[in-house]
Amino acid sequence: QVELVESGGGVVQPGGFLRLSCAAVGRTFGYLVVGWFRQPPGKEHEFVATFSWTGRSTYYADYVKGRFTISRDTAKNTVYLQMTSLKPEDTGVYFCAARSGSLPATHRSDYDYWGQGTQVTVSS
Repeated sequence: QVELVESGGGVVQPGGFLRLSCAAVGRTFGYLVVGWFRQPPGKEHEFVATFSWTGRSTYYADYVKGRFTISRDTAKNTVYLQMTSLKPEDTGVYFCAARSGSLPATHRSDYDYWGQGTQVTVSS
C-alpha cells in the first residue's frame, strides 16, 4: 500500500505557473509508475503526464506538452508537476496516481493508488 498526498494547488492568473507536489507515505516510489491526472469542472478525469520512477520514460498529454514537466526528488520521495504558461482550461482538481507495472499508462483504470487531489484554478 502507498498513500499519496498532493499539495501546491491554488489560484493563478493566465500565463502564470504553479508547482504541484506528490509525496508518498508508507513506502518509496521505487519501481512504481507515477502519473498526474486532472478533473476539470463537470468533466471526467483526463490524463496529464506520467513517468517511471527510473526516469527512463515520460509521457505527456498533447494539451500540456511543452508547458508541464513531471520530475522527482528521490531524497524527498516526492514527484512534482511543474506547470507553466497556465491557461483557464487547465483549471481542475489535480490528482497524483501510482501503479506497479510498465508504461505507457494513460488511463485512470491503469492506476492502483490515488491521492486526494489539489485544486488548481486559472483565472484573471
